Amino acid sequence: MQIAVNILILLDFCAMTTLHTKEELQTLLGPEKQNQKCIGFVPTMGALHQGHLTLVSRALKECDHVVVSIFVNPTQFNNAEDLAKYPRHLDHDLTLLSSLSKSILVFAPSAENIYGNQISARQYDFGALGQHMEGQHRPGHFDGVATVVSLLFDAVNPDRAYFGEKDYQQLRIVETLVQIEQRDTVIVPCSIARNSEGLALSSRNERLDDKQLKQALLLAGVLNEASKNFSTHSFQAIKNEAAAAFKKAPEFELEYFEIADVDSLVPTLTKDPEKKYRAFIAAQLGGVRLIDNLELN
Repeated sequence: MQIAVNILILLDFCAMTTLHTKEELQTLLGPEKQNQKCIGFVPTMGALHQGHLTLVSRALKECDHVVVSIFVNPTQFNNAEDLAKYPRHLDHDLTLLSSLSKSILVFAPSAENIYGNQISARQYDFGALGQHMEGQHRPGHFDGVATVVSLLFDAVNPDRAYFGEKDYQQLRIVETLVQIEQRDTVIVPCSIARNSEGLALSSRNERLDDKQLKQALLLAGVLNEASKNFSTHSFQAIKNEAAAAFKKAPEFELEYFEIADVDSLVPTLTKDPEKKYRAFIAAQLGGVRLIDNLELN
């Protein structure tokens, strides 16, 4: 009881609160939900950047209370080295969030608190939505994503949850998860945040040196070229041009460049004027995996 009282006092005085267990979080938010306060949620894996802050800023404008989770989810990594090298800067993350608002509730749990004794992913069937692109190149990834999102939603019980479109396929998976689990949470898509040169912001960019950051602009360049040629070129011609661009850049290992309609996310070479399309790209640069996508119109 005393913990709950102390937490509520912190909330009343708008001091940024960091909680490490879902039990503490639920004790705090329970009365707010009963009073029909709108709870916004921004799930992150930390190593925050301006893209994350854009999501949090929008949530602050649209909700009474905002929870930001900082949790590197082990079950969505199919590469143990990638998990080990994922950047972790909790103190810096807290400083960034505090600069936006001290009323933000930060949820930084342990894996055991989220998963319990068995840290493993559930099995989901997202059909074709999860079979291509990221689903093909990262087996089990979306099961891990869906599992942790479901568990975090259980802990936070948000009214609105904010996801960036840089992980567009993940966004569609989360939207489908909400339907499967019949949740009331509204999923709010947020536009991709880019730096002044057009590079999509990502926590993984921290692992690139200055030269590689310049080289990484190739992804956005290829996507912009695809958008420019969308109305005049066939999808096959656009794909050929993308492959040629990466052939001239041997520092990259291109995993895929695909065009898919935004509903099914099934790669296609056939253009239907009644559908909307996005181009998707994934490539390795210096051992760092980068992804990006762009609406084609």
